[in-house]
Amino acid sequence: MRTRSYSELQLLETFEERYEYLRLGGEVGHATFGFDRWINQQFYGTRDWERARNFVITRDLGCDLGVLGYDIHQGLLVHHMNPITRDDILNRVEAILDPEFLITTSHRTHNAIHYGDRSLLPRPFVPRYPGDTRLW
Repeated sequence: MRTRSYSELQLLETFEERYEYLRLGGEVGHATFGFDRWINQQFYGTRDWERARNFVITRDLGCDLGVLGYDIHQGLLVHHMNPITRDDILNRVEAILDPEFLITTSHRTHNAIHYGDRSLLPRPFVPRYPGDTRLW
């Protein structure tokens, strides 16, 4: 598996390009931590994670995949671009807190990345103007 990075991601301009770059294509119900889930949940409660998370959200302006116009109003997550393991957390591998390997996502986009379900992706806002539609 290749290592994904923010430096490469920011070279991709569109939301769709960024999604394709990050897409993992996993399976729903596939356990990532199994019985060791408590390990990553404990990690996500640390001060170090909170600092890294806040930095990434600010850097990405609270936008899904860091793309302007895809503001996240609820369900904001910070996604590890490269899946982390139990051992990464236990050994405190630096990459798990490095903003170079983190990106802001909505909950739906996060699921689309993991499970390859494009139907979950947000659609861009299309402004409406008087007279641009007809009533039934």
